[in-house]
Amino acid sequence: MGDSKALDPVDYAIISQSLIAAAREMGAKLIRSAYSTVLREARDGSAALLDADGNTIAQAELIPMQLGTIGHVFRSCIELYPKETLVEGDFFVINDPYSGGQHLQDVFFFHPIFFEGRVIGFSASVAHHLDLSGGDPGLNIAASDVYAEGIVIPPLKLNMERDWNGGAFQRLMRANVRVPHQTMGDFDAQIAANAIGRTRVIELCERYGVEKLVAVMAALMDYSEVRMRAALRAIPDGVYVGEDAVDDDGLSDAPLPVCASVTIKGDSAIVDFTGTAPQVTRNLNAPFAATISSALSCLKAALTSPDIPFNAGAFRPITVTAPKGSMLNPIHPAPVRARMEVCFRAWNAIMKALAQAVPDKVIACGFDTTTSFVLSHLGPSGWSVYLEIFGGGFGAGHDNDGCDAVDGPLSNCSNTPIESLDQDFPFFRVIEYALRPDSCGAGRHRGGLGFVRRFETLTDNVRIALYSDRFRRPAEGLFGGEAGAVGFCEVLRDGKVIPLKSKDAMQLRKGDIVTLALGGGGGFGPASERSPDEIADDIADGVITRDHAPHRAPAALIDA
Repeated sequence: MGDSKALDPVDYAIISQSLIAAAREMGAKLIRSAYSTVLREARDGSAALLDADGNTIAQAELIPMQLGTIGHVFRSCIELYPKETLVEGDFFVINDPYSGGQHLQDVFFFHPIFFEGRVIGFSASVAHHLDLSGGDPGLNIAASDVYAEGIVIPPLKLNMERDWNGGAFQRLMRANVRVPHQTMGDFDAQIAANAIGRTRVIELCERYGVEKLVAVMAALMDYSEVRMRAALRAIPDGVYVGEDAVDDDGLSDAPLPVCASVTIKGDSAIVDFTGTAPQVTRNLNAPFAATISSALSCLKAALTSPDIPFNAGAFRPITVTAPKGSMLNPIHPAPVRARMEVCFRAWNAIMKALAQAVPDKVIACGFDTTTSFVLSHLGPSGWSVYLEIFGGGFGAGHDNDGCDAVDGPLSNCSNTPIESLDQDFPFFRVIEYALRPDSCGAGRHRGGLGFVRRFETLTDNVRIALYSDRFRRPAEGLFGGEAGAVGFCEVLRDGKVIPLKSKDAMQLRKGDIVTLALGGGGGFGPASERSPDEIADDIADGVITRDHAPHRAPAALIDA
């Protein structure tokens, strides 16, 4: 830990909150400047400020999965290009999952922040990009290795003047993506977000001095570490285990187990994933950086209060391990595009383990599945690619119902309005968007509802591709709570229903109706303990139907 005793408390409060505010402003700039719906509307991107050594100081509250290990991603760059070798205009770019990245679609930009000739930190941003080449537009579910998933960008040091503004790297990227307007525009949004972070940090240096700013950065991390250690000390020492499973790998019907053991000893924790299924030939593997993010995010969410900054200091007491060659630590060049599915099961397994120690701090399993859904079409003017990330119902907690129709806790993407899709994509239309009654798991507190979206294709030669999960195994309840509904996807063509698997693709025709249904969250506690008034409210609100109403609901309301 650094020495924060010499800091004036008022200076510390102002500067630390200014750093957090700057990261949030970076996130807002990233979203406002974006071109693609997946970034502009779904907000699938993040921003952060790092210190000169690459430790995360502050971050925007956007996508936990992308930022939980941003320092780990950065380290691959700084090891090749020490900060002493950087000059004004330099920046790092990386997406390689086997050099610290997550999956190829998440491209990280790091810009050094200079003050009086010294690197005092880095501004960082990451965005999920609509298309980065690969075997299929937007999503290649059949990829057998990482090379089939898109362009691999190893840790690179580039320069804005030489390589970006009409330079070689920008032209290379533009020539290798199907939707250059959106993809290059989103890259520019990342650069703009980083510029905002740089400006705000330099302003703080000019006002308070660089040494004081650096001291506050260290103190802010120390504060998060102290709070995390206090939270861990409140848990009884012991080894707690949990398990969940991915439905299948898209090739067979066999479930893929994810096992977690959480060892609490004093003010530290070790999360180990021994027993998790070996890596698979499809894209469901998670690079180790993603595994670390899922574990850290789960512990932070369950054990600490929201006011603790999610920075590098909070991670110091926690060690994460996973066997090499497992789904949570695959061997190159295993494909990793759909890493979120196994990472969500890691989240679920850790949450189940913690339920044994702190039952009042955990939630039941939610649908907790990233459903990446793509519709693409090649027309006279080029490719048009629609990609959206869907969630489902949240799991219930010990004193609350689960949220309805929201993205999962690792992803946190936003809803994309139908009006935005109507503006951007003329080859399909959305004909239904609704909650799914009765999809919630019953309990003393019910799980969240899933939802349904229905699309009509308006032309031939449209391709659908998706990866999802929980089409076979529902979100389990906790402490007697019941499971939520599973999801499904199907195509209605000429009066016949064509079911799709949770990892699937097919060509669509004009007039096809695609139904995507997302499942609900698990309940918490026995359904017999839910109050009649809450049951009555659920019926009145259309959350559950009369056929699914427990017997304690007022008879007059059930019979109405």
